[in-house]
Amino acid sequence: MAALRTSLRATKKSRLRPRKAIMTLTPKAVEQLQRLFEQPDARLVRIGVKNRGCSGLAYNLEYVDKPGKFDEQVEQDGVKVLVDSKALFSIIGSEMDWIEDKLSARFVFKNPNITEHCGCGESFSVS
Repeated sequence: MAALRTSLRATKKSRLRPRKAIMTLTPKAVEQLQRLFEQPDARLVRIGVKNRGCSGLAYNLEYVDKPGKFDEQVEQDGVKVLVDSKALFSIIGSEMDWIEDKLSARFVFKNPNITEHCGCGESFSVS
């Protein structure tokens, strides 16, 4: 019978890095989303991107009844939003905020992945 040989070898400990957040929500965004979800016909909000504008991509928010098969869920301060799986590469690491001024009220995104954006601010591109 052949003997089994074993040897011990020192290995470096692997360091686990924290997973980068898909997206974060500011307190104002959380408040506005809570107001939206308090409506009698409240549904889920899915965030995605569409091909639009002169730079290629624009954010798209839509109400949905249930998550898509590959949607990612972001939960913060009791608020849940969905991120379309096709938009993950474009959105990862972004911050969603709610801004109100004299002329409008809207969600805005601070996105570290943007490489170019159009002059009007409607669309962007990532590389």
